[in-house]
Amino acid sequence: MEHLTVHLQRLEQLLERPLFLWKKHVPPLQRIADYLDRPLFPWKKLVIGFSLSQFCFESFLLLRQYRVLRNKKPPKVLRQEVSQDVYDKSQAYGRAKAKFTFFSGLYGQIQNVAFIHYDVLPKLWAWTGDLLLRYAPARFTGEISHSIVFVLTFTVVTQLLSLPVNLYHTFVLEEKFGFNKQTPKLFFMDILKTNMLTVVLAPPILAGFLSIVQRTGTQFFYYLWMFTAGLQMFMITVYPIFILPLFNKLSPLEEGKLKRSTEKLAAKLKFPLRELFVIDGSKRSAHSNAYFFGLPWKKHIVIYDTLIEKSSEEEVVAVLAHELGHWKLGHTTSLFAISQAHVFYIFLLFSIFINNNSLYRDFGFGRQHPIIIGFILFSDILAPMDCVIKLLMNIMSRRFEFQADKFALGLGYRAELAASLIKLQVQNLSTMEADWMYASYHFSHPILSERLRALGWSPSGRVSKHKDDKHGSSTGVDL
Repeated sequence: MEHLTVHLQRLEQLLERPLFLWKKHVPPLQRIADYLDRPLFPWKKLVIGFSLSQFCFESFLLLRQYRVLRNKKPPKVLRQEVSQDVYDKSQAYGRAKAKFTFFSGLYGQIQNVAFIHYDVLPKLWAWTGDLLLRYAPARFTGEISHSIVFVLTFTVVTQLLSLPVNLYHTFVLEEKFGFNKQTPKLFFMDILKTNMLTVVLAPPILAGFLSIVQRTGTQFFYYLWMFTAGLQMFMITVYPIFILPLFNKLSPLEEGKLKRSTEKLAAKLKFPLRELFVIDGSKRSAHSNAYFFGLPWKKHIVIYDTLIEKSSEEEVVAVLAHELGHWKLGHTTSLFAISQAHVFYIFLLFSIFINNNSLYRDFGFGRQHPIIIGFILFSDILAPMDCVIKLLMNIMSRRFEFQADKFALGLGYRAELAASLIKLQVQNLSTMEADWMYASYHFSHPILSERLRALGWSPSGRVSKHKDDKHGSSTGVDL
């Protein structure tokens, strides 16, 4: 018996050594999780520090960009295409958006710090739990039902807090420069429809998410990733049929030269075109776009009515040649694969934090470890890494844009694409110059001068002429 006691004491001493060899057999993620789950780990300070640091960094970049937006003369490459009046309006629009970005970001920071400091999340979790206990049947008082009610309530709270900012952006900023086409009725009807969709779609999605985590143990990230991939494919199918018509009207493109040219281009590229639509984007905004959607074997092209109205048929086809270039070059497939890898990486890291006692405790949850709360807190912790990923994705996106431009150039659309880029830049009052640091961090598309240079374009002084010379009510495209 004495020998057994001695052996047990020796074993206990070995296990207390921080670098004991048995830890080599513990999975690396578990070792990280154990390290982060320390009783006094300052999670609140860390999250607030991350958030404030990001805001300060982005404000610094915004200040650099604001200085560029105070320039008085257009870039040399655009001086034959852009009048001084248009350039002044573009710069004024850019400065107004920069000021809005700063103050809306500051408003968001104040909200975020207040939510954390005053323990809004645990209080809201407790309040929604009390509601269920008082008014819901006993079978609807478990964690899944509680999480659904919490998320819906939290969504309403954040939506109400962001309402003043959204109202100002739509009915003051965009209205001032002639881009807003929404009425107050349409604005609030969109909010109502969005909330109705949230009430319909959020409960089954959240129930599936939480059930997978509860039932699959420590390997939940793999099954959660498969669930998310399946959900994305389902939404790709359902969105244009059931959701998009709630907000916009899709009409078949009328017979004519534009339709024939588009179908000819699609056939040449072997693009699996099923239908061509025109969307009534003008009911909300003067901005425009063109895009395609659908399953790999059945695609639909959608063109904004504002794009057709403000551009020649040849320029619209050039825009579509650029967009289809993304498909032909595999950009859409690459981005989808990268997004899936990103989702998997998020869920994998989440597995480190899901049972972190110190994380929940520091945010006021004590012994409760709600899965949805853990995911929200984990998202805040992940914010700095998301900034890095955003930077890398923008770098890749700009590279893809150059490649799609080159693809359209190879199809013989040099003049038409250059004309559409300049015309839409003018019509949209888009930023014509950018600070390099700001552009690297924020822009997913190259600036106009870089794209024109890559196209081998030279100033002509003619391409900015368009159907409607009222710049304040004109269009722009995310091309």
